[in-house]
Amino acid sequence: MTQLALFDLDHTLLPCDSDYEWGQFLARIGVVDGQYYAEQNEQFYQDYKEGKLDIDRFLRFALKPLAEHSRAQLKEWHDAFMDEVITGKLRRAAVDLVKRHQDAGDICCVVTATNSFVTRPIVERFGIKHLVATEPATAGNQADAGFTGEVFGIPSFREGKILKVNEWLESQQLSLDQIKKSYFYSDSINDLPLLEKVTHPVATNPDERLRQEANKRNWPILDLFAER
Repeated sequence: MTQLALFDLDHTLLPCDSDYEWGQFLARIGVVDGQYYAEQNEQFYQDYKEGKLDIDRFLRFALKPLAEHSRAQLKEWHDAFMDEVITGKLRRAAVDLVKRHQDAGDICCVVTATNSFVTRPIVERFGIKHLVATEPATAGNQADAGFTGEVFGIPSFREGKILKVNEWLESQQLSLDQIKKSYFYSDSINDLPLLEKVTHPVATNPDERLRQEANKRNWPILDLFAER
């Protein structure tokens, strides 16, 4: 029987926000105006946590640096970002959670609002091959085609996550209705729409609003990064 395990990434499998950390990294190495970018990044991050993020405005901001540099240069910076920021934030509890589902033969997929350029190498570190993310548009179909700064398709955010998960499942000749046991692990109230669609929602390191919602609905709460 096919089972499905979906995972949010930021503050769920990672104890940080990869989008926010990438922006801070670009500011630190001088790719973007440090003070302006840091201030804007912080405001968008607060809006997200409060459940009031203007996703289109944020994506214009977040994808702009990708459009201003070559794919080769961006990869060089991202490799450094992985070494300097992400590797030290990988936690055994999160890796073990993913592995339990993999060992059970479940189809595992990360579903994140953060763009695929930032997240794909992180998801690969967890040994997960499937990723549903916001897709940056490119100026062509070649592997090295530059980014345009726009979004390809719809953002993987709130209800958009449901649409993109359904598209991905269709590409696998599956649908949520066919899968008798489906999990979604998320920390954020922004993910309530998709949490409501799976058979086994798990509030993972939940923000206060999601924790309250999980308690009200008797959903399990998993605190992966709590001090042991």
